[in-house]
Amino acid sequence: MFENLSERLAKTLKNISGRGRLTEDNIKDTLREVRMALLEADVALPVVKEFIAKVKERALGVEVNKNLNPGQVFVKIVRNELELAMGEANVPIDLSTQPPAVIMMAGLQGAGKTTSVGKLARFLREKQKKKVLVVSADIYRPAAIAQLERLAEEVEVEFFPSTAEQKPTAIAEAAIAYAKKKFLDVVILDTAGRLAIDQEMMAEIKQLHAAVKPIETLFVVDAMTGQDAANTAKAFNEALPLTGVILTKIDGDARGGAALSIRHITGKPIKFLGVGEKNTALEPFHPDRIAGRILGMGDVLSLIEEVEQKVDRDKAEKVAKKVMKSGKFSLEDFREQLVQMRSMGGMMGLMDKLPGMGQMAGKMQGQLDDKLTVRMEAIISSMTPQEREHPDIIKGSRKRRIAAGSGVQVQDVNKLLKQFTQMQKMMKKMKGGGMAKMLRQMGGRMPPGMFPGGR
Repeated sequence: MFENLSERLAKTLKNISGRGRLTEDNIKDTLREVRMALLEADVALPVVKEFIAKVKERALGVEVNKNLNPGQVFVKIVRNELELAMGEANVPIDLSTQPPAVIMMAGLQGAGKTTSVGKLARFLREKQKKKVLVVSADIYRPAAIAQLERLAEEVEVEFFPSTAEQKPTAIAEAAIAYAKKKFLDVVILDTAGRLAIDQEMMAEIKQLHAAVKPIETLFVVDAMTGQDAANTAKAFNEALPLTGVILTKIDGDARGGAALSIRHITGKPIKFLGVGEKNTALEPFHPDRIAGRILGMGDVLSLIEEVEQKVDRDKAEKVAKKVMKSGKFSLEDFREQLVQMRSMGGMMGLMDKLPGMGQMAGKMQGQLDDKLTVRMEAIISSMTPQEREHPDIIKGSRKRRIAAGSGVQVQDVNKLLKQFTQMQKMMKKMKGGGMAKMLRQMGGRMPPGMFPGGR
């Protein structure tokens, strides 16, 4: 997400960040570039106009004149205005009501509503230790009911059954009554979507809303639809008292205009981002962190949170101690690192959150393709425990067996073994106090074979 906007803004702001003095003339060209970058990212025109006006006003004001490095302050102003456009701070989900707290999901068909119900249920169960019930009031699409039942099982929450013959309000009221009886904390209600906004759909969802009086009414919208996402959100906001937005399919949108437009157009906060297909791929929306990502400053806080949640610390410490003590690093250790990396969104996901690495991630797309890490993991998984511990025994017939077992060519097995040998050499240098010495020798450069697909 934001790759195109990030690249354009990074180039534009680089030119001005070294300026010792800001004038209307040297700001004018930069603001024109910023304006074009935002419009190309599919940000709504009224949002762009207001954004540019505010940046200009602050950049030419006292705020910059008194500062030692006006060029850098200009970049800071752009960052602050990006945060303000998206809503300043994270707005958490509101569950402060007599249980069960009812969360109603609304949106068009295909926006990822049912999937988001599953992701949100898992988030509330794991992060907030809530007892969650999910229910589908989508009587027009029986497959949606079956899909939600499957998701509920996957994310380990309760599912309330419904059928296409029932009325949506009757389904919702029965689910809430069941949740009260069972002392459950949250009911997440999935509603019917349509391919377009229509009066019948809006009347039905208004009636449902009036019957269940949810504490949260979340609008689920596909980020890939760009400006249309903001316009659809506006139409729903006029029909329903929305409390927030879940922006889905963020991982497939390189522009990011919807994230910058929705808050301005609806006045409602983005509460979550859907960042992938897995039921764990839901992130609370932090405007300050996203602004940092847009400007290539990374998102270290989110990265730290991911590491704390998803990395098996005991395994990581065990490998680190083994390497520091003996300089040994087996193919099984390597496979475990690949599994943990994948659980955190893969190499591309990690690089996107590291300061200054967003641009590099785009340039290294071929080398850091996460399909490569999956392939490498498959190759190692096709080896015997003995082969993983002693890769030097892997010769002709073993290579052919491993290649056949993992569905790759023998040259792919050769490539992995070559890269692993290079990594092993590096690990030996890390034994004892050798890491600092090795970094000095490298002069900050990554050795060949450090990354999957590297040469």
